[in-house]
Amino acid sequence: MSFEKVHARYVYDSRGNPTVEVEVTTSKGLFRSIVPSGASTGVSEAVELRDGDKSKWLGKGVTKAVDNVNSIIGPKLIESGISVTDQEKIDKFIIDLDGTPNKAKLGANALLGVSLAAAKAGAAESGLPLYKYIAKIADSNTDSFVLPVPFQNVLNGGSHAGGKLAFQEFMIAPTNAPTFSDALRIGAEVYHNLKSLAKKKYGQSAGNVGDEGGVAPDIATAKEALDLIVDAISKAGYTDEVKIAMDVASSEFYKDGKYDLDFKNPDSDPAKWVTGEQLAALYEELITEYPIISIEDPFAEDDWEAWSNLYPKLASKIQLVADDLTVTNPIFIQKAIDSKAANALLLKVNQIGTLTESINAAKLSFSDDWGVMVSHRSGETEDTFIADLVVGLRTGQIKTGAPARSERLAKLNQILRIEEELGDKAIYAGAKFHNAQNL
Repeated sequence: MSFEKVHARYVYDSRGNPTVEVEVTTSKGLFRSIVPSGASTGVSEAVELRDGDKSKWLGKGVTKAVDNVNSIIGPKLIESGISVTDQEKIDKFIIDLDGTPNKAKLGANALLGVSLAAAKAGAAESGLPLYKYIAKIADSNTDSFVLPVPFQNVLNGGSHAGGKLAFQEFMIAPTNAPTFSDALRIGAEVYHNLKSLAKKKYGQSAGNVGDEGGVAPDIATAKEALDLIVDAISKAGYTDEVKIAMDVASSEFYKDGKYDLDFKNPDSDPAKWVTGEQLAALYEELITEYPIISIEDPFAEDDWEAWSNLYPKLASKIQLVADDLTVTNPIFIQKAIDSKAANALLLKVNQIGTLTESINAAKLSFSDDWGVMVSHRSGETEDTFIADLVVGLRTGQIKTGAPARSERLAKLNQILRIEEELGDKAIYAGAKFHNAQNL
């Protein structure tokens, strides 16, 4: 039940940048995991170790992180004799090996690859599918399982696309579909209608996609984007089934205490930058005009006051998701709970660096009746771990990008397999996505 071999290499992510892949070998076989990478990252995220050698991969190599697995983490983990089914002990061991608060010494990308591959090995050793193994180690309900609402990023802006649009993601959420598979089908149909409408209105190039598979027409304002999505939903025939969510990623355009909605223009006029109050007023206007159910990162990670001012106005109406604000870290999650700044967590395993810490972040969020949305990163891979994670943790919501590009669909296809395997033991979160853990 202990590790026989731990080996890392570099492979490439969906943006063509190197990332860490880890394989662990036990008596049950070989188990592999690949680490994703973000573009819009919070300053307090666990450190993704990059080589910094500009002569190779523009400085984005991960050979140091790979070597840390092969020369330090792997040999010591094998030597420790820790059981592959003791996830908490494995994760504590590798965290202690690093010894820094933000995993800067060995790299969060090195630690996470080992942690996730170890979980796959632990599941095999336990004779359980990965999602059931995660539910077991998280002390979650294993009598039935909740399948998530797929929040599909159908229109890209911000740092994920060209054009002027400041807001990073516009997502559709088929909350009123009867099952997960129906939700995914509906999402795909809306996406294809959106693509056709975008090309018709903005030209053929508007069908080109951003980092996460969403269309990226040359749109300037959120209203213009929302109008296009509402039209696509209507054209597909799903006005009653589909709601809308946004990830503003506002830390990307926060400058000198204000928000620059023209931040991709190098000659942006500072006189036109807006205050937190003005941006909040825009959100209030948008949720009255459009079927918006969730807004992620409405304000910057340092603008706690703006978050706390928005909370009493909107928290009873929609989901306010913290990503850069909390970076899947219990310290910041607790601060956000105490400050009444948000009511949902965006859970990204590579922001914190191990599976155990990710589970603990979700549990802390649940303790205050927060929602938890499991999330991919913009630099993704074919690894489907988060599909099993969202089902195992019963969070009821996942974002993986558009229903396009295989690194995005891989996760959704895995949930289709899980749905088939569970049969009548599968509950679709639907409109109850925010508190799906209670279903």
